[in-house]
Amino acid sequence: MYTVVVADDEEELRKSLIRRVNWNEAGFEVVGEAGSGIDALELVEKLEPDLLLSDVRMPFMTGIELARAVREIRPTMQIAFLSGYDDFSYAQQAIQYNIISYMLKPISSKELTEELKIIKQKIDQKFNEFTRKNEELEKQNLTSFLMPVILDSFQGKNPDKRDQELMREAARLGFLKNTESNLDYIVMVTSFWNQAGENVTTYSSVNAVDSILRKYIKYASFYTDGRVVSLIAATKAGVNKYLHIIVEDISQSVKRIMELTASIGVSRPMPKLINSHEAYIEAMNAMEYSGKIESGVHYIADIERSNTFDNKMVQTAITETERLIRGGLEQELQEYLHKLFNYIEEEKIAPVMMQPFVVQLISVVYRVVYAVADSESVKDLQLSSPLQGRVFYDRPKEMWKQCIEFCLGARKLVSEQRKKSSSVICDRALEIIETRYMDAEISLVSISEEIAVSPNYLSALIKKVTGSTFIELLTKKRIETAKEMLLSTSMKIREISEMCGYNDQHYFSYCFKKYMGISPNARRRQNESNEN
Repeated sequence: MYTVVVADDEEELRKSLIRRVNWNEAGFEVVGEAGSGIDALELVEKLEPDLLLSDVRMPFMTGIELARAVREIRPTMQIAFLSGYDDFSYAQQAIQYNIISYMLKPISSKELTEELKIIKQKIDQKFNEFTRKNEELEKQNLTSFLMPVILDSFQGKNPDKRDQELMREAARLGFLKNTESNLDYIVMVTSFWNQAGENVTTYSSVNAVDSILRKYIKYASFYTDGRVVSLIAATKAGVNKYLHIIVEDISQSVKRIMELTASIGVSRPMPKLINSHEAYIEAMNAMEYSGKIESGVHYIADIERSNTFDNKMVQTAITETERLIRGGLEQELQEYLHKLFNYIEEEKIAPVMMQPFVVQLISVVYRVVYAVADSESVKDLQLSSPLQGRVFYDRPKEMWKQCIEFCLGARKLVSEQRKKSSSVICDRALEIIETRYMDAEISLVSISEEIAVSPNYLSALIKKVTGSTFIELLTKKRIETAKEMLLSTSMKIREISEMCGYNDQHYFSYCFKKYMGISPNARRRQNESNEN
């Protein structure tokens, strides 16, 4: 059974529609109704329905504007328009937002029920396509070309020449249009997990990811070792417009359709195709921050500063230690290090041979810590560690003990700094709402661009910290400020609405009444009456 939210500003028509249509027969359940576009947007964010059935012409926010806003927060949701305006220009605008159906009023309950059945079939088809096994063998050549480019590092003396060779081959295989393309390259790594915490990613998972990617952007994907690796090629404008929508669409689709959890790591944009391996390492490192207790979308740019990341591969032990410091549990890290050092001791590897290993370990740990911690915290770790500059040729057990203490201290610091960083980002966003609420153009996307994090990350962070959505916080600040101005000044309603970020006085009055339960004029008269 799919869920649906119905939005129409004509209350009588909306109520009649909900009452008369046989929703169950059509395969739907109405979970919410809204009398305006802004109310519908709030319901979509809270209820996460499968379908939004909306009138095109509504006050304050049209159906087209609503569709655009919905695509930012629920890209996986389907939208159907029901309108009394047989206007082709509206239908044209609707196409770009992947509208699943466009119906004209008047429409009988029987006709609407039949159209809903068709919509259900389309959603069923999308669900089936998402889970269909990948049998598109024509992609094999492109995959064979891209896998070593992404998974293997290039250590040659002439990277520019190598990049041109890669570009020519990518163009020959149809991945790029030409070799002079001014594109950025991003690697996205996706894994699917069940409720038991088991990685259930398979070769068929590639098609699930591709079914989302193909709607938005140029891409190529392949499966390797429990994850789907996707190379995305787009202009900067394309990255800014679609990337956060793509990853949210995948995350929501995996949850809704497959009843699994997606863990997604996203690299920074890279200027050259030869940088794909570097991007892959970043995407993998982004995933590692999630550990086993946190899922969702992880952008490396949200977590690590770009000028502190060293991308050289290290041996298995160093890599695993690095991973556990980033996202592992304390017990996991401690057990792994004990197991590692026990093996070293059992194999009787001479301490003099292990000194380079300790040097690399220190280097990697500081690299991770520098990426997320401030300089004072790093200095404290340095002062607490007796490892630097020491030689333990004759005291291996002391060296192992101090290595473990050092790594555990680094893991604790990384965990604390991530929480602190999240708090700083959220505080900054709340500060912008608090001080710039009067700006009518302020939005989640504009704030995320200013803070330099993704809209998905900022939205989830605000909701986690405050318990409220961005829209709820912004509306509360604007209406509470408007209330104070109504009671303490003689300004006109129009002037107050503009000073609180509302260009439309009628829309302001609507939001005020919805929030306060009384219109602005009535609230002012009420206050004047109390004073007399």
